[in-house]
Amino acid sequence: MSSTRSQRWLPTLFFVAASALSFGAGAQIQLKPSSGAALGSSTVTTPHVQAELIAQAPEGVGPGKPLWLGLSITHQPEWHTYWKNPGDSGLPTQLEWKLPEGIEAGEIAWPVPQKIPLGTLANFGYEGTVLLPVPMTVASTYNPGPLAKNATFQVNATWLVCRKECIPEEGQFTLQVPIQGTTALHSAAFEAAAKAHPANLPADASARGSVKVDGDALSVRVAGLPASIKGKTLAFFPETEAVIETAADIQQQWDGDVWTARVPLSRQRSESPSPMPIVVASDGQGWRAELPVDGGWPATAAPATVSPALEAALKANAQLGGGQATVGNPNAGTTPSSISAAPVGIWLTALFGALVGGLILNLMPCVFPVLAIKVVGFAQHSQDRRAHRVSGVAYTAGVVLSFLALGALMLGLRAAGEAVGWGFQLQSPAVVAALAALFTIIGLNLAGVFEMRSLLPSSVASMQARHPVADSFLTGVLAVAVASPCTAPFMGASLGLTATLPAFQALSIFAALGLGLALPYLLASWIPAVARAMPRPGAWMDTLRRFMAFPMFATVVWLVWVLGQQSGINGAAALLALLVALAMAIWALFSLHGKSRMVVAPISMIVLAVLGWMWMPRVTQLLPESSVVASGNVGTNAWRAWQSGLPEQLVAQGQPVFVDFTAAWCVTCQYNKTTTLADAAVMQDFASRNVALLRADWTRRDPQITAALRELGRSGVPVYVLYAPGKPPVVLTELISKSEVQSALAAL
Repeated sequence: MSSTRSQRWLPTLFFVAASALSFGAGAQIQLKPSSGAALGSSTVTTPHVQAELIAQAPEGVGPGKPLWLGLSITHQPEWHTYWKNPGDSGLPTQLEWKLPEGIEAGEIAWPVPQKIPLGTLANFGYEGTVLLPVPMTVASTYNPGPLAKNATFQVNATWLVCRKECIPEEGQFTLQVPIQGTTALHSAAFEAAAKAHPANLPADASARGSVKVDGDALSVRVAGLPASIKGKTLAFFPETEAVIETAADIQQQWDGDVWTARVPLSRQRSESPSPMPIVVASDGQGWRAELPVDGGWPATAAPATVSPALEAALKANAQLGGGQATVGNPNAGTTPSSISAAPVGIWLTALFGALVGGLILNLMPCVFPVLAIKVVGFAQHSQDRRAHRVSGVAYTAGVVLSFLALGALMLGLRAAGEAVGWGFQLQSPAVVAALAALFTIIGLNLAGVFEMRSLLPSSVASMQARHPVADSFLTGVLAVAVASPCTAPFMGASLGLTATLPAFQALSIFAALGLGLALPYLLASWIPAVARAMPRPGAWMDTLRRFMAFPMFATVVWLVWVLGQQSGINGAAALLALLVALAMAIWALFSLHGKSRMVVAPISMIVLAVLGWMWMPRVTQLLPESSVVASGNVGTNAWRAWQSGLPEQLVAQGQPVFVDFTAAWCVTCQYNKTTTLADAAVMQDFASRNVALLRADWTRRDPQITAALRELGRSGVPVYVLYAPGKPPVVLTELISKSEVQSALAAL
């Protein structure tokens, strides 16, 4: 087989790859979060809880009539959700109502929680089954209409369910309540919830109680409690977060009919409630008081700060949808961020970092599948110095222009308000599926199943023969398409800086990155010694070509796994079936002849079309968010799901935090995850220093993770950050090593 045939298929790849990238950008804009329940359902079931919207309307729905709605949550064993004050970690359940006109919802009537120990921490929350009732007020203006039989109530509920790991979940609930008649099926549950809701102590009793700061503890006095609990040990729950050491034991006793306690004060106290609302409880019953604070509160603990230089750098890189996030608070309001030119020194440093990052990118596994194309093309022109050099320049032009196009697209989407970063196109299942199909076609071509030239019109094939340089250019385009899932060292900081630079400076960084990727091939094409070292074209080229089909198929396996993280096992299975049907169609069209081709080829094309029509929706449909998070935590006991604000919350409580910003489609991330972050010695160091391990999964589009990356001056993954109380965050390199992680931990 002629060696020139090995590159005849490249023009087709250009159109396929360009279509995949452009389609990916469009698909990204359309992504929307999925609800945990179908519209119209009153029940949501996840792997961890079953939540149901229920009602209590003993006299129907009307002005002045009692009406309660509530969210009943039944937890799987060992799982829990949270009270209004979640304790050392967690988030309370939140309800957003959509009600008929004339009906208003009150606040959740929180039942008494339980204290849930978790290592050296403790949470306030609920296990088993809990009902969160909400009183409804029906105004005199409520007018359902003469023909209405039911009142429709809708609520969007969000909750955090935790065991050793935490999973945010949500559900959209709809309930029809008869306007006439009685709705009392769940009356027992509402009565039990009413008994579990803390009773307010009389105002004079609260006034006789007090809270006083006494050194490193609070001295608490509660008067007016029922005589029936006198002498009993009570549980103590402050309604305000970050005031006490939640996990610490309290000293308590009775002083006549007054309950007194000494409660350890939090070393990272950030709140000063006055009066201080508290709940005390015994045997599931509770009493609430708002206690005056004698002597006031001392100054709160100083929050962890960063150096002025680092703070300025973080603020300069914090931009999301045209806004600027406040350092340390990704949920803070945003203000318009100005685009300004970087000083020449910083710009040149960023260019150098991008160039070095592009060079290292050649060593990343993402680029391995195109090595066969580059090596065969290199050998083809090894004896023709001019053709060799022209091919090198054309390949470099293809790489650089492709990086510029991808950078311009990313900057344009950012300017339009989209939260995107490096590798954003692989957050779309449609792009992942298109790339899997592309690499399947390339693998079949390399294996000799068919020749791409047979797919091209004769005029295009003859033009390609007259202008083989186009093959080298399009090989560069393909190299960029497969390199995008990888991030090499030095790339992260340079790409993160592009968010605040004008277009010229930002695009120059992308151009430097492309030049770095193409530079080894460009230099080799201009150095005669390299050409002389290459063997002459021969049978070895065909053998190498067929051998390199296997890395292509391995890439397909990886892409199917990535899609499985996004669309689930059914989506991955559907994609595999479509790829098999695609391979059969190509084999029938280009390997069979005569009557066999006339019979098998139409059948295979019909099968591919039918399967595509039936199963492509499964391939491109994202799993509900809760399912994705759950699957990401299976078998992982040490890691917890990252949430916006959680690292700062844990650091404020005195616990160091290590965050792994990762994605299933990021090859560098997966390599680090299975090497350094799976090393027993590294994990033991994390445990011995009580470091909380959080994993921010960017496999799917997540604006909060994008905002967190921007705060750190990064634009893609992987990013590894170590937070410690009183110290600035430490951002590690993209390709982390065991020694680097252990050195960072030793500095805590």
